[in-house]
Amino acid sequence: MKTQNHIPTTKVARASQFVKAGVKVGGNYLKHYGKKLLDPSLTKEELHQDNATDIYNALSELKGSALKMAQMLSMDRNILPRAYVDQFAMSQYSAPPLSGPLVVKMFRTYFGKSPQQIYDRFEMEAVNAASIGQVHLAWKDDRKLAVKVQYPGVADSVSSDLRIAKPLAIRLLNLNEKDINRYMGEVESKLLEETDYELELKRSMYISEQCASIPNLVFPKYYPDLSSKRILTMDWLDGFHMKDFLKTNPSQEIRDRIGQALWDFYNFQIHDLKQVHADPHPGNFLMRANGTMGVIDFGCVKVISEFFYDNYFRLINFDMLDDEEATLETFRNLEFIVPEDSPKEQAFFVDLFKKMIVLLGKPFEKQTFDFGDNSYFDTVYAFAEELAQVEELKNSKVARGSQHGLYINRTYFGLYSMLNELKAKVITHKPDWLVSKKLRLEMETAA
Repeated sequence: MKTQNHIPTTKVARASQFVKAGVKVGGNYLKHYGKKLLDPSLTKEELHQDNATDIYNALSELKGSALKMAQMLSMDRNILPRAYVDQFAMSQYSAPPLSGPLVVKMFRTYFGKSPQQIYDRFEMEAVNAASIGQVHLAWKDDRKLAVKVQYPGVADSVSSDLRIAKPLAIRLLNLNEKDINRYMGEVESKLLEETDYELELKRSMYISEQCASIPNLVFPKYYPDLSSKRILTMDWLDGFHMKDFLKTNPSQEIRDRIGQALWDFYNFQIHDLKQVHADPHPGNFLMRANGTMGVIDFGCVKVISEFFYDNYFRLINFDMLDDEEATLETFRNLEFIVPEDSPKEQAFFVDLFKKMIVLLGKPFEKQTFDFGDNSYFDTVYAFAEELAQVEELKNSKVARGSQHGLYINRTYFGLYSMLNELKAKVITHKPDWLVSKKLRLEMETAA
C-alpha cells in the first residue's frame, strides 16, 4: 500500500485540500452532463463513483476529523449512494498509512526515543490505518503487541476541519444547515476525545474490565507505561474484520453466537455502565471461527446522563405510547416537540415520532429477533427516505431531537447494521422495566 509522507496541518493547507475536492466534484458533474447529452439513458452511477473516489482521496490525505466523517457516513447505507458507502468504508481500517519517518517522529516527540528503542521489535509498516491513527505490530518481553500511533496534527485540526467541511456536507447530503449546527458541538467534543489516547486508555481499561464476564468477548490488556497522549499500546488480538470473516462462510450457529455477544456487550454498557462504545463499525471488532470476538478501540465513548437515559429508553417499552400525556412529556424532554410548535404541528410530530419509535424499537418488543430479516431493514430504509421528504421536517423552525441522542442513535444503527450483515438471530436481553405487557405475556406463555 502506498504510504503518506506528509499530512497538511495548517488551516490554509487543509482548506485547500477541501477546495481541491470540490473542484474535482464540479468537474465530474460537467463530465457527466456532457456524456448525458450524447446518451440520455446514462445513470448517475459513474458520477457517484468518480465523486466518491475523489472525495475519499482528498479526505484520506487529511486524516483526522475529515476522514472520520467519511467513516461515520459509510455506516449509513440509506443516506448515500452505494458508491460512497463502499468507498468511505475503506476509512474504517484501510486508509493510506503514514511513512516510517513520520512514525519515528511521533515516538521521539512523545517518548524521546525511537520505537526500536522502546520495543524489542517494531514493524515499521502499519498493519492497518484508519481515520485518527494507524496500528503497528510490535513485541516486548515475548508479548505480541498492537501499537496505535496517532496522525500528527489531527488533534489540533478537529474544530477547523469541521467548519471547513460543513458546506461540503450540506451539499453532498442535502442537509439543512440548522440541523448540522445543532449537532456540531456534540461531534466536535467526541472527536476531540478520540484524539486523547490517555483518556482512551482509562476508558479502555475500565470498560473492558467491567465487561470481562460477558460470554464470547475478548479484550486486550493495555500498557500505560508504553502509552502516551498520542500513542497507545495493547495486546495484539487475532481475528477477522467482518468482511473477511464472512468470506470464511461461518455457520449460522457461529453467526448467532457472535451476534449475541454484540447485543449483550451493548446492552450491558448502556443499561449498567451508562457509557457506551459509540463507534460500532466493523473495523473495531475481530471475529473468530470459534464464535468469540475481540473488541478494540474505545476512543469514542458516549457517557449517558440519567435524565437522557430515563427519557430515551422509557419509549422502548411500548406501554408508554398508550399514555398520551406521558408520551408528550417525554417527547418534550427529548426535544422532539418544542415550545414553538402549534397544536397542529405538535399533533403531527407526535404521530410521526411514534411511528418511528415503533419501527426502530421493534427488536426490543421481541424476546428473540432475526436481524437477518432484510424485509425489516428495507422497511427502516424506506421510512428514512419518507422522513427525508416530509415537508414539515424540512421546513421546521428548529432541528428536532436532543444532541445527546446523536451518538446513541448512531450506536444502535451501527449495532443493527452489523447484526444484519451477520444475519444473526439473538435474544434481545433488556432490563426488566423495558419489557412491555404484551412481551411479558408472550414470555410467560412460552415458558
